[in-house]
Amino acid sequence: MSSKSNIIIYDTTLRDGTQGEGISFSVISKIRLTEKLDQFGVDYIEGGWPGSNPRDKEFFDKAKGIKFSHAKLAAFGSTRRSGVKVEDDQQLKLLLEAETPVVTIFGKSWLLHVTEVLRTTAEENILMIEQSVRFLVDHNKEVVYDAEHFYDGYSDNPEYAIESLKAAERGGAKFLVLCDTNGGKLVNEVENITSVVKSNFPNTNIGVHCHNDAGLGVAVSLAGIDAGAVMVHGTMNGFGERNGNANLTSIIPNLSIKMGYGINCLNNLKNLRDLSLLVDDLANQQHDIKAPFVGASSFAHKGGVHANAAAKVARSYEHIEPKLVGNRQRVLVSDMSGRSSIIMKAREIGVDLAEKSSELKEFIDELKSLENKGYEYESADASFKLLLNNWLKKKKEYFKLLHYRVITEKDKISGSMISEATVKLSIDGVESYKVSESSGPVDALDHALRQALVPFFPIINEVTLKDYNVRILPGDKGSDARVLVHIESSDGDEIWGTVGASDNIIEASWEALLDSVTYKLQKEDS
Repeated sequence: MSSKSNIIIYDTTLRDGTQGEGISFSVISKIRLTEKLDQFGVDYIEGGWPGSNPRDKEFFDKAKGIKFSHAKLAAFGSTRRSGVKVEDDQQLKLLLEAETPVVTIFGKSWLLHVTEVLRTTAEENILMIEQSVRFLVDHNKEVVYDAEHFYDGYSDNPEYAIESLKAAERGGAKFLVLCDTNGGKLVNEVENITSVVKSNFPNTNIGVHCHNDAGLGVAVSLAGIDAGAVMVHGTMNGFGERNGNANLTSIIPNLSIKMGYGINCLNNLKNLRDLSLLVDDLANQQHDIKAPFVGASSFAHKGGVHANAAAKVARSYEHIEPKLVGNRQRVLVSDMSGRSSIIMKAREIGVDLAEKSSELKEFIDELKSLENKGYEYESADASFKLLLNNWLKKKKEYFKLLHYRVITEKDKISGSMISEATVKLSIDGVESYKVSESSGPVDALDHALRQALVPFFPIINEVTLKDYNVRILPGDKGSDARVLVHIESSDGDEIWGTVGASDNIIEASWEALLDSVTYKLQKEDS
């Protein structure tokens, strides 16, 4: 158990996170993620702004049917408009109609925004804050007050910034949240200002809400906690406007593992990586393999010396145990790999090479030769395993390729592109010849290959192509350059990567496709 006080985790992925470029969640996805965040142990979930768009209004209508096990759902909005009576403000009425137990509203702390953006007076802004908070409290809402641009406002006029917080406190806000809305403050600034605020409000809960414009979103959030804040705002995977919000997938493990603070989701920390992946999936985003704690590369070792040392004593090159956050140690194979790396990697994929350690030079030389030709096996474990099994004479030949052909043509009338692929295989002496059409050559080739195999190996129906990437390899051949093709496939149980490299993109794609189906067949035999 932690020796420090409990910190409240406030997730704003569904509201502030969706302000990030390219980030959007359907209503169904928002409901699903709300349920997952609650299961994970997040304390507050900010669902959206009911007055800003029909999607958020629909979300709050559907969210009324969720049975929360722990989290409190919050609707987000602003203080009343200038010159409008609080009971007549339509946006505040919509916040009440959301029927959430918590309402979070933001108000202005920086005089620049009061006079130049809202175009009202300093005195009216103070009334807007106090009256809006009191109106919501009088309607039995727990109020979280976001002091927008607080750190910039304090730097400009500390007396007014503090007075704006006092207005929210007088109104009955349960939390006063200090926002680094522009994301430009340094660690010492946030720490010092938060300390001052805490000394001025010793009996009020202080929170921090930081952005990542200076690359310090996580660091300044942690500094705010150490300075006395008890609530931290952030988003999963750092989604958010401009450079994003403070990333909860880094904040949460740092608070609990590194800093010793108590958090409600501590017992579910092992599910952090899965939650991070789910958020990316629901937002249709590629997962950041370099993300601290949860990225695929977080505990990946490539250099032979590093890999060898990590195998002997994991903490020699790993700052925490990967399993604490649901991650794992990985060994990457490349032309930098030595004997120890290959043995470790083989063990990771279920092949024991301990007895063949002295014979590995031939395999390592072949691996380095292939890497020199453009093949990369770091994210293609399936192709690496097939290569290894071939060297061990354990690669079964399930079929022989007799030929394949791909033709692409453009219909002059419709303007559409049509690709036709033919594949002829020999399987146990029986020829299987199939033709397939698609809008693209690789898809046509993929379908023709599967159709040729399925009558003999029905399990190929389980395999789906999840991702397809092409990269031009460095060189001076221009359009005649070599390309690397990486494919991710899945059978619903496992996802695996395969590669191909060639100066012909179709051939490189064929190699990766061939490895994909061969891996599935070999997997079923093992």
